Amino acid sequence: MGDIHPNHIRPWLNSPEKHEAPEKFQEKAKEICSAYQNAPKAREKGEYVMSVDEMTAIQALERKAPTKPAIPGKPSRVEFEYIRHGTVSLIAFLDVAEGRIKMPYLNSTRTEVDFVKAITSLVDTDPDASWTFVCDGLNTHKSESLVKFVADRCCSLTDEELGVKGKSGILQNMETRAEFLHDQNHRIRFIYTPKHSSWLNQIEIWFSILARRLLRWSSYISVEELVESILR
Repeated sequence: MGDIHPNHIRPWLNSPEKHEAPEKFQEKAKEICSAYQNAPKAREKGEYVMSVDEMTAIQALERKAPTKPAIPGKPSRVEFEYIRHGTVSLIAFLDVAEGRIKMPYLNSTRTEVDFVKAITSLVDTDPDASWTFVCDGLNTHKSESLVKFVADRCCSLTDEELGVKGKSGILQNMETRAEFLHDQNHRIRFIYTPKHSSWLNQIEIWFSILARRLLRWSSYISVEELVESILR
């Protein structure tokens, strides 16, 4: 009993695919890692591999008192209390081959329309190229609007083939939409991380850096100032 420490707690989140269907998890993880590994060669052929996700409800916080700069023997000190000035959501794309953020999209909302707008703006920078997006399984990443965008850019489909959301065809449900968006024959396609496996998505590393190095200690008097700071 001496080796048991009830006062020591560590977070843990079960991943159904990893623990209940390990073969399926390994297949998905291998596809994602292969996409990352092959990204430089894909770029040589004019193809893009992008890691994408949203960072939501980023708060514009103004410190109630000025930050005290570091002096010899003492660290910089930041006021604990703050004033809220609103929030913004960020959709960011990490170019895996270059290690750079491309075409960040900042808005007050994070809807399926916002996601399609962000994807469209990025794809339009090289509209005839092939694009592979690595993202999680959020519903906005498997939406009706996204299916229609890919269908319009990649293939000619009848209304019957597209179907009706919730009833028939490709649009019937999340599974049918995801299968269509994941199709390797499409010039624009999406690879989905397994559930609760955000660590497979490279953009999460950059979000962590953004939070630790910029957002955690900064002070903003408005959402506009926050947006400018993120873009810089």
